[in-house]
Amino acid sequence: MRLERPTARRRAEFLAAVRRSQRLHVPWVSPPASAAAYAAYLRRLRRRRHVGHLVCRRDTGEIVGVVNISEIVGGVFRSGYLGYYAFVPHAGHGLMREGLSLVITEAFRRRRLHRLEANIQPANRRSIRLVRGLGFRREGLSRRYLRIFGRWRDHERWAILAEAWRAPRGSRPALSGRAR
Repeated sequence: MRLERPTARRRAEFLAAVRRSQRLHVPWVSPPASAAAYAAYLRRLRRRRHVGHLVCRRDTGEIVGVVNISEIVGGVFRSGYLGYYAFVPHAGHGLMREGLSLVITEAFRRRRLHRLEANIQPANRRSIRLVRGLGFRREGLSRRYLRIFGRWRDHERWAILAEAWRAPRGSRPALSGRAR
């Protein structure tokens, strides 16, 4: 797997992946689903507090999923919120685990963050298994935390600290596109 910065060049492929993955995403996540929403996503990624990654197959370049770190705060906090989703037909094959591992390694080593938090709806067992397997710990429940598909939904707070992260051997992020 490799990481790539989202660009306008990838818009059509990204939107096609969102369309074919609609059943997988509802009710967990609402990714950009139109050209205008994708353009807004790219604008948001220009801000220092947001970074996005396309998780791509190394052999074909096909987009497997997305990992974003948002609301990055520096200073004494050095933290960010992790959001991610896979695309059909790649979900459930371990590819996002590898992609997330690359992003986490980059966040702690290159960006010097201290903490990453992932907020996950309690019924999303696959996502909880994913972060638990990567070493995240459950810190609590946030009631009516995020509004997704028009409904306020509870989320479990999962977090990992830099000193707890054990990057897999040889896990150096392969980034392409504009670096930040």
